[in-house]
Amino acid sequence: MSFQEQWIAFTIIVVKEVRRFTRIWLQTLLPPAITIALYFVIFGTLIGPRIGEMSGFSYIEFVVPGLIMMSVITNSYSNVVSSFYGTKFQRSVEELLVSPVPNYIILTGYVIGGVARGLAVGLIVTCLSLFFTDLQVSHLVITIAIVFLTAVLFSLAGFINAVYANSFDDISIVPTFVLTPLTYLGGVFYSINMLPGFWQGVSQANPILYMVNTFRYGLLGVSDINVTWAFTMVIGFCILLYSYSLYLLGRAKKLRN
Repeated sequence: MSFQEQWIAFTIIVVKEVRRFTRIWLQTLLPPAITIALYFVIFGTLIGPRIGEMSGFSYIEFVVPGLIMMSVITNSYSNVVSSFYGTKFQRSVEELLVSPVPNYIILTGYVIGGVARGLAVGLIVTCLSLFFTDLQVSHLVITIAIVFLTAVLFSLAGFINAVYANSFDDISIVPTFVLTPLTYLGGVFYSINMLPGFWQGVSQANPILYMVNTFRYGLLGVSDINVTWAFTMVIGFCILLYSYSLYLLGRAKKLRN
């Protein structure tokens, strides 16, 4: 395929993915926004004043970056896992695999679709947070870079989950039993400096901790971890998962009957 033909194939996949979640925005964009708004009300307005300051900021200011990142993670992941598994379930993935479209175009198209939904929900949540606190951006480039890389990483993770899933139940196992616990224990609602030494060490094995803290550093200028190491780790995971996803597409063992 020529570059122009590859570009057309890529844009078609991306447009299809974006239209997929915008067409049913009452199910894809509104519910996460309402859920996060409830977090703002409960933790920020009701509980926050009783907790006081954390890392030199009011509690609502401290948790806002984590809640924004939590919405980006869950929605970028869920968009790709549900979309690609639906394609696999309907057998239309076989048409993609036998087409002349390169695997990296197929994969990148689905990932960008997941990134688009993750960033869209993240933007909505950010706008909602302005009703509860004044957001400041200390490091704009770091903020944009980490939120984009995080959306890419979890879109790739959702793709891998979809490849291995054999039923619709399988696409909910990882979000329920892995993603949700890691997100809640990833420093969204607390600083790991509050934990005893042993549990601080355990928390540092959670990759979401690095993403949440780096995003918090971009907005507030404070972090519990080394930002440079966090970027290195996230980029490394993106490369690893992208390579593995291409391998799964090329092998196509779980995709064809």
